[in-house]
Amino acid sequence: MTWTFTSDAEAYTAATEPWLLRDPVRNTVPLTVLRGIRNGQWVDDLLLGRLERGGQTVAAAIQTPPHFLVLPDIPADTIPELVERLAERERSISGVTGPLPVVEAFAACWRRPEAERRSERLYRLGSLCAPDPLAGGASRTAVEDDLDLLVKWGGEFQAEADHGTGADLTPLVAGRIARRELVLWEAGGRPVAFAGVSTPLGGMSRVGPVYTPPELRGGGYGIAVSHAVSAKALADGAEEVLLFTDLANPTSNRIYQAIGYRPVSDYASIAFA
Repeated sequence: MTWTFTSDAEAYTAATEPWLLRDPVRNTVPLTVLRGIRNGQWVDDLLLGRLERGGQTVAAAIQTPPHFLVLPDIPADTIPELVERLAERERSISGVTGPLPVVEAFAACWRRPEAERRSERLYRLGSLCAPDPLAGGASRTAVEDDLDLLVKWGGEFQAEADHGTGADLTPLVAGRIARRELVLWEAGGRPVAFAGVSTPLGGMSRVGPVYTPPELRGGGYGIAVSHAVSAKALADGAEEVLLFTDLANPTSNRIYQAIGYRPVSDYASIAFA
């Protein structure tokens, strides 16, 4: 069987989600992207690809423009044909993201050279430990009145992480507030940091983003709100709590391990020239 593509999100989810849920930890990104598609977060020019063998899904690929192509942990021998089918469709692929070996295999086959790479590490929570010392203040779940602040901070986070698309973040943030997925850390009577965590899916929740404004850094607020949002995920029923770190930032890799996160595997996002 060859790769097939559809714009029918419900049919695609029915065919691919059970396969992705066999390993919700390593497939955390495509699972949460699929949920976003079903919730109407992305609707235009979707690329929903899957490969079936013997009546079973064995590989998948998702793109929600203008974002990179998202690849799960798929077999290496499925990648050359995927590249061929995308080229036949004259699909614009600005980059690819996923498990490191998969992404590198795709980049080696793609028709454009690598321009830039972001190396990441996936962590899963073992036993949650409180930061020592714990920053002064307390956490609370974000509410509607926090919308403007969190849209502003979300934009600053995207600009700093070079993930910005120029899109209005208001609908995304409003949806996350409604689902009680955003947590603020307050100190001295004002918000000083925030973190998000996805609603459990297949027993998995993922922390992110985590942001402290530059002028407020150094007080331990980021790790405090990370601990708070991790505890919230567990209280909400998550069996696996995950997060990604930028390998270029040794500080974040160190502090997350200090509160109980342990490495799973390496991932990458590659932008093409």
